[in-house]
Amino acid sequence: MLNVTKTKELTETEVLTDTEEPCSLVVWNDEVNTFEWVIETLMDVCKHTEEQAEQCAWLIHYKGKYAVKNGSYDKLKPMCDEITDRGIGATVEVTA
Repeated sequence: MLNVTKTKELTETEVLTDTEEPCSLVVWNDEVNTFEWVIETLMDVCKHTEEQAEQCAWLIHYKGKYAVKNGSYDKLKPMCDEITDRGIGATVEVTA
C-alpha cells in the first residue's frame, strides 16, 4: 500500500508598521514672560483659540509646565523651536 502524505506550506508575513511614540509639546513657566506674550505665542504657533491659549497659560503658571499640544515628534519639534526662539521655555517629551 502506498502512503501519501500531503503537506501544506505555511508562509509567515511580517507587517512593519510605523510605531513612532506619541509626544507632547511642553511649555515651562518662568518669571520673565507675560501672560499676554505666552497667549499670543500659543495662538500663533499652536493655532490655539484665545480661550485655549489663556487656559494653557494659567495651567503653565500654576503647574510649572503644561503639555499644550500632542502629536508626533516631527510635527512638534518645529513648534517647540519657534516657541523657544520667542524666549519661552519649551520641550518635546515622549508620552508614556
